[in-house]
Amino acid sequence: MKLNLKKPLIIFDLETTGLDTCKDRIIEIAYLKILTDGEEIAHKFRINPEMHIPESSSEIHGITDSDVCNCPTFRQKAKEIANDFAGSDIAGYNSNHFDIPLLSEEFSRAGINPDFIERAEKIDVQTIYHKKEPRTLEAAYRYYCNKEHIDAHAALSDVQATYEVLKAQLDKYQDLQNDVHFLAEFTAPSVRRVDPAGRMVYDDNNEPIFNFGKFKGQKVKEVLSSNQGYYDWIINSDFPEQTKAALTKIKLSMR
Repeated sequence: MKLNLKKPLIIFDLETTGLDTCKDRIIEIAYLKILTDGEEIAHKFRINPEMHIPESSSEIHGITDSDVCNCPTFRQKAKEIANDFAGSDIAGYNSNHFDIPLLSEEFSRAGINPDFIERAEKIDVQTIYHKKEPRTLEAAYRYYCNKEHIDAHAALSDVQATYEVLKAQLDKYQDLQNDVHFLAEFTAPSVRRVDPAGRMVYDDNNEPIFNFGKFKGQKVKEVLSSNQGYYDWIINSDFPEQTKAALTKIKLSMR
């Protein structure tokens, strides 16, 4: 089924040094930009993460330090990538929980405000799959497309597989609307996040609350009013930059 798009859709995948969305770095980014007329434009960049790639990670994606030592850093490619993403909706596989938070952090470190990611509709193909047929991307590809995903964990191959699975899901499930907003709502996290990492979320009254630590479940503004040191601790600790920015925005709104 051809996607019904009102604006471009970018399907992307990351290969990284690890699974920590705050500390780890991108070593490969691939994305397929699908224009409203159906034209598809593919991009793939190897990135020097400026840190050691653990052997345990290299065993998964096959990328080692020597493969990326002469590649550009993310800071050097950030503006080009941001220009491609700006004004587009976004899709990926497990992207709401991993790829988007990590990519947002990389943009922040590069001095680029990732608000264009927050404004985009975001489809997580894994969530559709898990709600319908809980499995992995390889199994999803086999189930929906009746093919084997040969080059799993090669970023561009994963992007192509994710795109094919999404189209096949629309063909299979009649209750899924061929509409980006609907799919973004369908795959959105059960709790709406204040920051991409989900350290703060919105409660039923649309009030930001903490989603971790000793103040989990408590309103952010109330905690900041009574515990100034907690704000300072978060700002000076190893939290994602977007978490710190969101917390600071809330604090400034209290003045």
